[in-house]
Amino acid sequence: MVAAIESIAPRQAGAQNEAELLTRARRLVPLFAERAPAHDRDGSFPFQNFKDLFDAGLLSLTVPTALGGHGAGARLTARVLGIIAEADPSTALVLAMHYIQHFVMARHQDYPPRLARKLARDSVEQGALINTFRVEPALGSPSRGGLPETTARRTETGWRLSGRKIYSTGAPILSWYAVWAKTDEAEPRLGLFLVQAGLPGISIVETWDHLGLRASGSHDVVFDDVVIPLDHEIELRKPDGWRVQNPTQALVHAAFVGAIYGGVARAARNWIVDFLKTRTPSSLGAPLATLPRAQEVLGAIEARLQVNARLIDSVARDFDEGNVVSPVEGSIIKLTVTNNAVAAVEDALSLSSNHGLSRANPLERHYRDVLCGRVHTPQDDATRIAAGRLALGL
Repeated sequence: MVAAIESIAPRQAGAQNEAELLTRARRLVPLFAERAPAHDRDGSFPFQNFKDLFDAGLLSLTVPTALGGHGAGARLTARVLGIIAEADPSTALVLAMHYIQHFVMARHQDYPPRLARKLARDSVEQGALINTFRVEPALGSPSRGGLPETTARRTETGWRLSGRKIYSTGAPILSWYAVWAKTDEAEPRLGLFLVQAGLPGISIVETWDHLGLRASGSHDVVFDDVVIPLDHEIELRKPDGWRVQNPTQALVHAAFVGAIYGGVARAARNWIVDFLKTRTPSSLGAPLATLPRAQEVLGAIEARLQVNARLIDSVARDFDEGNVVSPVEGSIIKLTVTNNAVAAVEDALSLSSNHGLSRANPLERHYRDVLCGRVHTPQDDATRIAAGRLALGL
């Protein structure tokens, strides 16, 4: 199995190809930004955005070059996600979950090579998207422990899967689900099962009506005795085997999730800069940009965004160069980046008065979207506790 995985290990895109991929992403920004307000207002899913991403060759960004993709490393992937998030973070979130799946499966020996090749081929040729479904109504976030209620029962004809997943990002468009479940064995094992969308027994319940990231289609997905092939188990271990987070997942939280919320904050920064330059109250007789207070607050926004950019770029570059990112370090970076992003948008709101909270302007949407960073795994309290325990040697 090791040899098989190594044969599809990603070769990272060259500098010229990277520049072209970034250019393709930037070309989509005006289109996505124009559509974003309506999708946010209606809670509708941005299907056209993903057609455009497929046409631009960006859905296969993290698929290995040996399998027809671009083999993007962490740094390029984070940059693309940040660009897309400036225009529409809901689209960027679905895209990030898809990128993460191919990024991880190309780098871990536990992922069955045959399934990795099939998923890569579907992404390259058909634009098929995949995400992992972990969270459940009773379980909450799996990162905090506990056994899922979703159960896979082994039979002679295949695994039979039953359960309900919530916050299933991208549910309306996904072709594949990697479902977190336990087996019904005397000593249950935990792991992921690959499930093709549309099988009998699968239903999507449109429950997503959220404050932010409203166009992400993060609905409930119900599995009612769904039959999947026996060889579609991705990774099964005893519960204790899942206690230690792998370095790739740490990188994912720090660079990819962080890049999304960093992109939202940049969009807010761009709006407030334009507002300060063009808003000229009659009592002032000059643009708000001439006020020292406005300049100071904007400078604080710039400082937070530059720190974010450096942190994301640094951790992604380290990973690409083979330097291990510890789970605690990755979580601390995610905490820092997302809280900087929230603070930057709040600073922008402080300069905009009622204008920033008007539905006619995008700043209130950016604020709702960026707040989601605080509840995105890992949450701040879990990160601080882990860092404190590590410092205490516990």
